[in-house]
Amino acid sequence: MKVNHAEIVISAVSKKQYPEDQLPEIALAGRSNVGKSSFINRLINRKNLARTSSKPGKTQTLNFYRINESFYFVDVPGYGYAKVSKKEREKWGRMMEEYFQTRDTLRAVVLVTDLRHDPTQDDIQMYDFIKYFDLPVIIIGTKLDKITKNKRQKHINRAKQVLEMDETDLFIPFSAEIGEGKDEAWSALSRYIKR
Repeated sequence: MKVNHAEIVISAVSKKQYPEDQLPEIALAGRSNVGKSSFINRLINRKNLARTSSKPGKTQTLNFYRINESFYFVDVPGYGYAKVSKKEREKWGRMMEEYFQTRDTLRAVVLVTDLRHDPTQDDIQMYDFIKYFDLPVIIIGTKLDKITKNKRQKHINRAKQVLEMDETDLFIPFSAEIGEGKDEAWSALSRYIKR
């Protein structure tokens, strides 16, 4: 997909702040610092629309990015960052649950994981959380460029096994650094962003 226009519309903390234009939405979930912002930036060919940070826990709101005036990427707070207070984590959890449970325009969730490592218990819980709400899920295994080519399939198979992925769910190895997996990601997303 060629992206001609991309902008952040709002950083929301409750549903009364969500955009009201009824465009389809794709949520992006994953651990803190796993590469959700880099994934967005690579897909839209921008360096800094979604701000990246070496400091985990940067995203603390639901960030709505309108793409080509036709759909939204919604970056949700990362999970698994120990230095965030329990109270703050609970607040994020309620905010995300409200979004996943009530948002009619939410079409699918992209779960971003680090392909170099086995999915964490938090990744497994998020996958199960998404499945509980009966939402389509696409797993993106980031940092593909950091794994030697002869070990990639082993890492992919292991991630699928640890997540106990449904056969119908898609797993896409991805590198924000070199763009590998970008076309496959757009292809998978395209079925959910048509009105």
